[in-house]
Amino acid sequence: MGREILVTPPDLDRLPDKPGHSVRDKLRAAQRLSDEWQVYDLVIIHRDSDGNPPERRRTEIAEAVTEVCPGLVHVPVIPVRMLEAWLLLNQQAIREVAGNPNGKVALDLPKATRAESVPDPKALLKQAIATASEDRGRRLEKLQKRFPENRARLLQMLDRAGPVQQLASWQAFTQDLREALNSL
Repeated sequence: MGREILVTPPDLDRLPDKPGHSVRDKLRAAQRLSDEWQVYDLVIIHRDSDGNPPERRRTEIAEAVTEVCPGLVHVPVIPVRMLEAWLLLNQQAIREVAGNPNGKVALDLPKATRAESVPDPKALLKQAIATASEDRGRRLEKLQKRFPENRARLLQMLDRAGPVQQLASWQAFTQDLREALNSL
């Protein structure tokens, strides 16, 4: 028995005023964007741990959902440091995003066992893309400016059956998602 899943990330940039950074602010902003907010069966809320205990972020998300949209089933996504730690695990995808899929230069990426302990995974990912491209000068500058798009592409390319499965934060997310889907 399968389920049809439609993923619709809210385009918060359509709002005249940017929402605040809190989960509550973003949930309220998403509500303003959609007349059909009540038709969602499930929301997935990403919040980097950023040095806080994951349980603290879980509580923050749960309290925000209870306050803004009580009863809505939600799944927290809480990478240990930053989401970019998950993206450091696929060297080939990084090379493809960098526009140099056949490159051989060393990227010095962490093994899965260390990915969640990298102090600044976003900076490391940005550097890895730059290194993999082997670009210089203006081409490198253009590539660096496309980092948000390249990060989004890497997320789409994430090998869900690959090394990311070894990460505690990924395991927690997939377990929470399974439980949420089973509750619907």
